[in-house]
Amino acid sequence: MTTTSTSSSSALPAAAAPVVRTGVAGRLFRAVVSAHTVAAFGQPVFAGVFLSGAIGGLAWHARGADLVFSLGLLQTAAGIAASVRMRRLWPGAVSLLVVAAETVQYMAGLAGALWLHLPLGVTIIAALTVLFVAAWARPLPGGRPHE
Repeated sequence: MTTTSTSSSSALPAAAAPVVRTGVAGRLFRAVVSAHTVAAFGQPVFAGVFLSGAIGGLAWHARGADLVFSLGLLQTAAGIAASVRMRRLWPGAVSLLVVAAETVQYMAGLAGALWLHLPLGVTIIAALTVLFVAAWARPLPGGRPHE
């Protein structure tokens, strides 16, 4: 004789947890972080063009620095908005730290202090890469939960 036992947990479907979706502030933050990361990755390329003998590479590197810094400021604004909306500190705080490092790097580049400019550039690109992964790894709450 076989007995079938059904427990209440297997007989009833589990209550579906609400799906958390990324809100508008989170999507904006992701977009700006993505653009900022791509622009920052272009900077060593432009420096390499200059170091390989193309004099125009330095102008590209300078314009790229302006773009990267501007995107850093935009990212900081988007990060603060995302922090307020998501009630999490990291988007605004990390963005502010990155733009502070970019400010120091910008000034070191203008002063020709390559001993600081180069390692700080590597550090900024590494930080932006980690931030990019953190921003895209899972939903950034802020939108309404959907079922």
